[in-house]
Formats: sequence, structure tokens, C-alpha cells
Amino acid sequence: MKRCRCTWANHSELEKVYHDKEWGVPQHNDIVLFEFLLLEGAQAGLSWLTILKKRENYRQAFDNFDWQKIANYNDKKIKELLNNVEIIRNKLKIKSAINNARQFQKIVDEFGSFNQYIWSFTQFKTIENNWKNHEDIPLKTTLSDTISKDLKLRGFTFVGSIIIYSYLQATGIVNDHLMDCFRKQEISHNKQ
Repeated sequence: MKRCRCTWANHSELEKVYHDKEWGVPQHNDIVLFEFLLLEGAQAGLSWLTILKKRENYRQAFDNFDWQKIANYNDKKIKELLNNVEIIRNKLKIKSAINNARQFQKIVDEFGSFNQYIWSFTQFKTIENNWKNHEDIPLKTTLSDTISKDLKLRGFTFVGSIIIYSYLQATGIVNDHLMDCFRKQEISHNKQ
């Protein structure tokens, strides 16, 4: 029997695996939360498939997404990243990753963890949406507007509302699996 999955995930094997194993699974580990923040920012203007293809290269280039190390990157490291053909070599995005690592650390210092900060916007519960069609899913919401605004006030960059909504979907703060997707119920019943 063929499994129904969200329509966007049927275009490549990489997207299927990502959809079936990760997308929408509630994340509470700060390194994973930072990884998705960095990757969502890198994805701006590009397809998610492009980022998935380069994800392991990003992991190597950015010290396994250790924001404490990334926060200390200097001009030499920026130059190294700009010469790395295995990642998106956009100076603004690279500088944003470093800046956001510094701001991320400030949130960890203030709240004890980024997890505490980001999940507080939903009272530590996943928002369960019930979409029938991919076209019904919004690009942004009042929630993503609120978080985007707060992150910008805290000095983050590449955190517009659309990027943040994608981030909320990826990290399971919002469950936007379609109603007929096999992952919808799995995630709803197996909150992590």
C-alpha cells in the first residue's frame, strides 16, 4: 500500500527521507534548533532541496552547527567559508550565520536555552493545523510575524516571517503535515 505524504516531499528521494524522518518532529535540542535556523537563513531565495543537498557540507563547514564556535568566527574563517564551493557562498548569509550564533548565545544566557525561548511562544505545545491541500498552508502567520519581530529586535538577521514560519514547521513547533499524510498522526501521537 502506497503511503500518502505531503505533496512537496514527492519530488526527490532526499525530500522524502527528510519529510518522513525529520520535518515537523518537535525539536528541543539547542544545536538542532540552531542548525535549522542557520539552514533556513541559507535557504532564503533558494529551494529547500538545494540546502538538503548541501546539508552535510554545512555541517562540516560550520563546526557541526556549534553556535558557540561559530560566534567566534573571524575574518579568516569568513574568507575560508566564502571560498568553500560546497556551501552557498553568499557573504550576507555567512555573516548572518555568525551574527545569529552570537545572538543565539545571548538568548541561551537569558532563558537558559533557546528551546525555552522559542517554545514559550506556543506555551510549549505544538500547533496542530489541519490542512487538506498544500496550497492552503500559509507562508507566514501572526505567530511567525511575532517571533520574527522579536528576533529582529534581538539583533538576528535573515529571520523574516516567511523564513521563521518554515523554521517553525521544520522544528515541529507547527505541525503542517497534510491531513492525509501518514506523518500527521504519527507526529501528533508521538510528541518528542
